[in-house]
Amino acid sequence: MERCFTQSNYNPVQKTHYDILSVKEDASYEEIRASYRSAILSAHPDKLRRISEISDPDHESQERFLNIQKAWEVLSNSKSRAAYDCELRASRRDVITAEDVRLDKMIVEDVGEVLELFHQCRCGDYFSVDSSELREMGYSLEKNENKILLRTPDGIRSSIILPCGSCSLKIRLIIDADLSFSN
Repeated sequence: MERCFTQSNYNPVQKTHYDILSVKEDASYEEIRASYRSAILSAHPDKLRRISEISDPDHESQERFLNIQKAWEVLSNSKSRAAYDCELRASRRDVITAEDVRLDKMIVEDVGEVLELFHQCRCGDYFSVDSSELREMGYSLEKNENKILLRTPDGIRSSIILPCGSCSLKIRLIIDADLSFSN
């Protein structure tokens, strides 16, 4: 039986090493390696310098490159990956939320290129996420007339933690597999 005795500062909105490399958490070493190679080639400072003909790549590009490197260092080694997975699972269990909210109970607004989803907090502000953020996490959210269609990466139920815009409360947004609801 696996036991995790780590204390984590995991931020549920922050990208994981898996997110950075655009792979699933159960990805094989080969899948992780292929994604790493693709990501590192597109983010390499020398390549970016040639493309933009700038003598000094911007800070965001350097940070992205370093994040890709760090993700590879952790996920390419079976022992460090196991420890990271254990810490990730433990930190997700430890997140205390004010409530669980189903996706179809969120207020949806079409603001042009993205759909904004809101749920009012006790403090009066809102918990929110938009369709572009969901897309980065692997979810597809589309509006078709007065219906909202959501597709999950593996067709399974999942959840994400959303912080309030003002206070310290968080909610767990429950996302049922391949959901369709009216707005």
